[in-house]
Amino acid sequence: MTLIDSRPGIAAVMRQLSAETGVFIDVDLVVTRLGPPLDLELAHWFPADQVSVMADRFRAIYPALAIEPVPLLPGAVQALAAVHESGGQSVVITAKFAPNAQLHMEHLGLAPTAVEGWRFGDGKTAALREHAASVYVGDHEADMVSAKTAGALAVGVVSGAHTADELWAAGADVVLGSLTDFAPWYAEHLLEGRLADLHERLAALGSVVIAFSGGADSAFLLAAAVRALGPYHVVAATAVSASLPASELAAASAFATELGVRHVTPRTYEMARDGYRANAGDRCYFCKAELLDVLRPAAAVLAVEHVATGSNADDAVSGFRPGMRAAAERGALTPLLDAGLTKAQIRLASQRWGLRTWDKPAAACLSSRIAYGIEITRERLVRVDQAEAGVRSALAAEGVEVRNLRVRDLGDVARVEVDARFVAAASGSAGVLAAVREAGFDQVEVDPRGFRSGAMNELLSDPQQYR
Repeated sequence: MTLIDSRPGIAAVMRQLSAETGVFIDVDLVVTRLGPPLDLELAHWFPADQVSVMADRFRAIYPALAIEPVPLLPGAVQALAAVHESGGQSVVITAKFAPNAQLHMEHLGLAPTAVEGWRFGDGKTAALREHAASVYVGDHEADMVSAKTAGALAVGVVSGAHTADELWAAGADVVLGSLTDFAPWYAEHLLEGRLADLHERLAALGSVVIAFSGGADSAFLLAAAVRALGPYHVVAATAVSASLPASELAAASAFATELGVRHVTPRTYEMARDGYRANAGDRCYFCKAELLDVLRPAAAVLAVEHVATGSNADDAVSGFRPGMRAAAERGALTPLLDAGLTKAQIRLASQRWGLRTWDKPAAACLSSRIAYGIEITRERLVRVDQAEAGVRSALAAEGVEVRNLRVRDLGDVARVEVDARFVAAASGSAGVLAAVREAGFDQVEVDPRGFRSGAMNELLSDPQQYR
């Protein structure tokens, strides 16, 4: 139970047992050697034929005496949150009576995935194997042995009776000074593991064409592929069409050149697809279908077997990614997603690798600016592109450097979205309004809620129908 400091509760129960039986129990000594099964401790104070009876009595009075005074260890809440937020599961494995362990969790507001009680030594090892645990955190020497025997990473925490040296000697792979160190350690552990997984996946491909939009995700995947395969076995492919912002192509080309990879720019014709032009909620399906239908033959001509996209682990749980379905149907690989890499991890790793795209704002295609149900036309895409360039320039002239900017085409009205802190500046700027009108819009409004990625999806009555 590395999540709680159970000493006050156990001390209270032991004092009650001593008072009821008249048997002296050195409570101060007891709380210095917690961890092993209760029967072993009671055997120090009671005859062998009474140990079982005393253990039953201990467990019976435990809820009334030991739950209330037991506090959380600092960092416990954050530790569980770190595991759950990464998509993992947490299992509490303890020598305590399972119902009493569960009472601690409920009283302290903790919600592990499972609680396994009455487990120590081989029992803990068995529980770790049953739950396929990859990491086990404990504060006892025996915890380290159980973890290693079960094939889990043994993480010791100096919050119990054992010193760091003792935990290392028992086989710990990692020793933390306190549970507050777990969340940052775990984040780094996950990132290292996922990057290693990504490298292994890419190295096994032999060669690959990366669908390279120039955004943070595909740029990172391109750089990772170069690290795994070398630049001569990687091709960056940026599709050129009316939906690609003019500024993106030059930036993508420069990035590929920096990595030393071949950069191809095939034309795609999503505008020729009825489903794309119709601009229903599944527009991205037709866009991605066109992209892969162009890239796969191009890869074959280049004698490259695989095509990969920059979809990440967050995309898989976003609930609305029809483009991913089209890519999967056409056999595109998703190495970032398969390695479990999230957007935040991709940005962090990109920064460490010195990639200038590490903090690049999201840059969805121009079609994403046009409200669903309004037909996509080349003219609409051009005016959106010109409007955004004009707004950015107008704000820069006034000393406002926006990070995120969208001009949404709602038909008769253009809605400008900027970072929330710049809404007031944009609303009061005559230059912003003029730039949008000059691009071809008659009416202009600035969204008071500020920029929101995927804001157009808010206008769909049922996004799930397009998954």
